[in-house]
Amino acid sequence: MRISVIGAGYVGLVAAACLAKLGHAITLVDIDEAKLKQIAGGISPIHEPGLDEILSQVSVETTSDYERIGGSDLILICVGTPCNQDGAMSLEYIEKAARQVSRVLRLKANYCVVAVRSTVVPGTTEELVIPILEQSGKKVGRDFGVCMEPEFLQEGKAVYNYMNPSRIIIGQLDERSGDVLAELYKHVKAPVIRTSIRTAEMIKLASNAFLGARISLINEIGNMCKALGIDTYEVAKGVGLDDRIGSKFLNSGIGFGGSCLPKDLRALIARSRQIGYEPEILERVLKLNDGQALRMVELLKTHVSLKGATIGILGLAFKPGTDDVRDCGAIKIVEALLDGGAAVRAYDPAAMDNFRKLFPQIGYAGPDEVLESDAVLIVTEWEEFEHLDYTGKIVIDGRRVSKAREARIYEGVCW
Repeated sequence: MRISVIGAGYVGLVAAACLAKLGHAITLVDIDEAKLKQIAGGISPIHEPGLDEILSQVSVETTSDYERIGGSDLILICVGTPCNQDGAMSLEYIEKAARQVSRVLRLKANYCVVAVRSTVVPGTTEELVIPILEQSGKKVGRDFGVCMEPEFLQEGKAVYNYMNPSRIIIGQLDERSGDVLAELYKHVKAPVIRTSIRTAEMIKLASNAFLGARISLINEIGNMCKALGIDTYEVAKGVGLDDRIGSKFLNSGIGFGGSCLPKDLRALIARSRQIGYEPEILERVLKLNDGQALRMVELLKTHVSLKGATIGILGLAFKPGTDDVRDCGAIKIVEALLDGGAAVRAYDPAAMDNFRKLFPQIGYAGPDEVLESDAVLIVTEWEEFEHLDYTGKIVIDGRRVSKAREARIYEGVCW
């Protein structure tokens, strides 16, 4: 199939690479020429296991010219939908992409399907994208099809997730539109659900709402366990054996971050208010998560005076396996340390360049030098942190790194 992917960010690049590996002819469109040049050279601009390997094996046409996608059978819109200040999703990039695709449709003679893979709130595809596409003079459902296909990629496991999906959700305008997308997955061993466009949009946001709520709930349990002298992980082990609950996402710590969960929960809250419903549970989930990382700093203050101290940070990415620092706990922690008069020395295997753009004023060093600080905070559970020597150190652990218990003073944030 001839497939064009609009947006060479996280979602678009993974889709383009994996679809090319599956044998499709891929054209990847983005406005960032430097990024496109890097991708054309077989190098991923993002840290994602397996992605460089695929890009070095496949042929992906890269371009900033939308006219190059005119022969496509399927066009995937994969641009970002960042948060506005009020929490609502910014649809600026979706709108721009739809307008460019509309100009392409105006000149197309053959039927094709436009599928939105960007995360959007329910109603966006029908109320914004389709009207813009129809400005081409072509009629949706007759001259072109439309689908909404949410992605469920986990950073650090995105390539595996794409090639081994837990489920395929196809939000379709009509059967003909859905059939084109379904053809992509005819050899995939995963449940395929074909539903309405609006339902597909909600499935994505509801999935992240459940995950966020689960994390905040176990962290709230963890905060209580800490005060009671109970090991939260032992509690979670017992709770997780109930098959109605399960054991996944029961690791208490400093909360969730990244480009999806915080943004999507804020967007769902904003959309809920637009329709006159107050989402009390979701608001509490976000409020608890926003304060969870700062519990590390409060624990630290019981052992070290911040003013004049040098505090080491191990881990800056919001999770291991990625260089993504969007909405990561390290941001709040570093801000609090600097406000308290501390100097900060940080290390991360992948995310230091990205974090340096946010905090050029702090020190960046190797793990051994970070361990020489007056105290150390473990913020991301990179596997290599299990092999460091914490003997004689003061360690506040936000991610349950077992080796860190060898420290002279050890505190777990929830245990």
